[in-house]
Amino acid sequence: AIDEYKPLDATTNPSLILAAAQMPAYQKLVDDAVAYAKKLGGSEEEQIKNASDKLFVLFGAEILKRIPGRVSTEVDARLSFDKEGMIQRARHLIDLYKEVGVGKDRILIKLSSTWEGIQAGRVLEAEYGIHCNMTLLFSFAQAVACAEAGVTLISPFVGRILDWYVANGDKKTYEPSEDPGVKSVTKIYNYYKKFGYKTIVMGASFRNTGQIKALTGCDYLTISPKLLAELSKEHVKLTPTLTVKEAQACNLEKIHLDEKAFRWHHNEDQMAVEKLSDGIRRFAADAVKLERMLKVGVVSHSSHV
Repeated sequence: AIDEYKPLDATTNPSLILAAAQMPAYQKLVDDAVAYAKKLGGSEEEQIKNASDKLFVLFGAEILKRIPGRVSTEVDARLSFDKEGMIQRARHLIDLYKEVGVGKDRILIKLSSTWEGIQAGRVLEAEYGIHCNMTLLFSFAQAVACAEAGVTLISPFVGRILDWYVANGDKKTYEPSEDPGVKSVTKIYNYYKKFGYKTIVMGASFRNTGQIKALTGCDYLTISPKLLAELSKEHVKLTPTLTVKEAQACNLEKIHLDEKAFRWHHNEDQMAVEKLSDGIRRFAADAVKLERMLKVGVVSHSSHV
């Protein structure tokens, strides 16, 4: 799909890596990751963790051969509430990329947009020059805290917000401009541009092309191959719906969030609280499944040695 659509950048997450790792075409990457972990040695648990990190990096490196820009690689979601753990893991991933000849300028480290994740992002950016992509972002509070932390990029979710409103409200369909996910990203974009934040806004998690078109003009959008295929069949002229000029004229007030204010504002948004915790659980569950798969490799590999 990358070869066909030629995107600038690409992103991975635990669910996508798990799906790819089960495809015969990528078996060699799995084998290489296991062999790497075996060579490093240590306990079975350490080997599985090393194999998992290595696999993420091998997939990232493969993707980078096909794109001019950056690849996003996710830190284990089970560290979502462990600031130091996330910093350590991110630095380790960057070291693994360095081992295969990839510099940190081509990597975005993906972190959950929990308070701890956002503060880990602040440290990684300021102290280590490691660029971060804050994911699982659903609330305006999360977006404000990310901007204040000075991270490189945020991935505010669109589709998962819509999913929540459809599941929990009476309204089952929305016009693109009225879509709650589209409205969320529009507000974040306007806020960032009005107050001159450098953080890139990259709308993510789309359910349909209407959502994508309603966010024309956003800094970046991350779009699945399936929706890219649908878009490529359309021949309509798009005019940007989001512009810096309009953003600067909007009536949003600047706010500052310390930890207490962040937790309060985020908690006031029921959708965001539920989708953030659900997203972390799902990514964590897929990380566990991936480890189980790698464990088979690590254990069977041991018996051959």
